[in-house]
Amino acid sequence: MTKKIIKSPKLKGIKPFRSKSKLGEAPGAITYIGNRRKQVTAITAINYSESAYQTKGVSVDMLGAIFENKQTSFIDVVGISDVETIAAIGRKFELNNLLLEDLVDTMQRPKIDEYEDYVFGVFKMLYLDEHYQLVIEHVALILVENSVLVFQETEDDVFGEVIKRIENKFGRIRSRGADYLFFALLDAIVDNYFVVLEDIKNKLELLEEEVYDNPRKDVANKIQLLKKEILRIRKWIFPVKELINRLIISEHPLIKKETKLFLRDTFDHCSEINEDIMLYREMSTSLMEMYMTNMSNKMNEVMKVLTVIASIFIPLTFIAGIYGMNFDNMPELHTENGYYYLWGVFILIFLGLLIYFKKKDWL
Repeated sequence: MTKKIIKSPKLKGIKPFRSKSKLGEAPGAITYIGNRRKQVTAITAINYSESAYQTKGVSVDMLGAIFENKQTSFIDVVGISDVETIAAIGRKFELNNLLLEDLVDTMQRPKIDEYEDYVFGVFKMLYLDEHYQLVIEHVALILVENSVLVFQETEDDVFGEVIKRIENKFGRIRSRGADYLFFALLDAIVDNYFVVLEDIKNKLELLEEEVYDNPRKDVANKIQLLKKEILRIRKWIFPVKELINRLIISEHPLIKKETKLFLRDTFDHCSEINEDIMLYREMSTSLMEMYMTNMSNKMNEVMKVLTVIASIFIPLTFIAGIYGMNFDNMPELHTENGYYYLWGVFILIFLGLLIYFKKKDWL
């Protein structure tokens, strides 16, 4: 007897590309995992000190000279699908292959790894595009001596204000080292979480009004989609608080004590963000419950009206049924004004029941 093989259903929107592409590979294998393939990697170097500033596009071969420069360097690498270029950058800075593996894996959970000569962090950069749609971009930060390397998927990012501060000597960023630049970039990522959560809050408020005023069928779908979005955001945001705390308590020589004071402020921001995301998650659940309650109340109102109508017509139907019988000996049938009397009885019953239901507050 042959066994019947039951195939699992195909679920739309689920792409198991990560498990297949990593299957059978050795740890440290540099394999790009993501949806932005065939990208050309572009490298921009911003070199600065308290008195000097320079920005230019560079090649991989030029990175060695930048690394030896005593100025602070912000090296921005856009496009991580070209694993050969990423591997070449790794060789220039003597980066561990396990680090490079996580760097090109866009599904990698946020993490912080400390090595002897550098600190590596993977985060998710969340922002709203020009159409106010949520964008979740993979970004990796590597703190080395006098430099910070940033690896990201696209040119769009949240680092514009940091670059402006470097260009125009705003604040203390030009007078401090690479560890402060690492903090500033990380702080920019975290601060933009507030913008995303503010958008979630606005959507929740609009949906709340729709649930109260006009709970249509599509409102439930909107609530469910927003709830999924909140859970997706929570997945990438929630671990960051613990990672910041690890940087604060770290004894790594590249992270100075003065910078840890600023990291504590970012830690406070992460605490607030985590509280907000949990609150919005509960609000989305409550909205669905409120929607179901309102729909149930709406159905009860319809049923109440139908019950009242049925209750009015039951005695009328009963009387009409009696006088609709085909008996010959029914004295009322031969009454001259019987038809009008019967209508009078119908009207009296109708009005009497309406008054009764009104007094009972059933209408």
